[in-house]
Amino acid sequence: MIRLLLIALLPLVLNASKILSYNIYDRTDRADVMITFDTPYEGVIKQSVSNSIITIKLIDANIESFKTKKLSSKFLHSISITPMSGYTQIVASVAPSVELQASKTSDAYGLRLRFHLSTPTPSTKTKTPVPSNNPLALLPTKQDSGMSQSYYIVIAILIIGILILIYLKKKMAPKESKTNKWTYNSSTQNNTQMQRTSKGDENVSIRFQKNIDSSSSVVMLDFGEQSYLVLMGSNNILLDKFTDDKPSTQDEFESILRNRQEDLDKLINPKKEAKEPLQAYKERAASISYEA
Repeated sequence: MIRLLLIALLPLVLNASKILSYNIYDRTDRADVMITFDTPYEGVIKQSVSNSIITIKLIDANIESFKTKKLSSKFLHSISITPMSGYTQIVASVAPSVELQASKTSDAYGLRLRFHLSTPTPSTKTKTPVPSNNPLALLPTKQDSGMSQSYYIVIAILIIGILILIYLKKKMAPKESKTNKWTYNSSTQNNTQMQRTSKGDENVSIRFQKNIDSSSSVVMLDFGEQSYLVLMGSNNILLDKFTDDKPSTQDEFESILRNRQEDLDKLINPKKEAKEPLQAYKERAASISYEA
């Protein structure tokens, strides 16, 4: 008779998953119990709740010996795992208002029992209280999805695409001209109109400046290794350039302007210069008639 009973129970033992280990992780908002099996666990999970005691039955799961552990967690006080005939029983002593959520890993080699505070949902209907001797109810399990790996793959593809677009944009962008020229439109050697376009690394700086009138000023500009004397007004005219004999003080600068005062007057008031020969002719004619 005993042999027949053992033969009848043999398929159940062969199909059962063996519990290899369990680990407890206490967190600030939950307590997790991670159970590891030697084969993918495909059994049924049942639970019952009574006076802060949650009883879990793992059908078709076995463990070698009785296990128990006390904890100082605010969610889980103690847990015991007991081998039974055809199933493994887990008894957890929990704090009030703590509920259980079970979920398998994606390969079913692991089972997570999460103990956390229940979050009551508002309802207009009055719920019928569940008696303490309620039969064991099936506990739904949640399969962990493999979406996280696919998510990281999509993010990596997007980042690579953005880097390729940035590289192509820089590759196709027009290169800035590295030449910087001073163009001259000159009628004489000293009266030259100067226009600045651009220069790569060198900058133009003002060494000295002096206002001639309300609309004109003379500026000493430093550009590269040379300095330029420029008349700035309605037209920008290059007066002279200096390489080694650059003026170093304001007095030297103004001395240069005094030496060029006649040229500056001709450039600033060209109409006055045109009238001077006629005035001289009139004065000469008047002196001739007086002598006669």
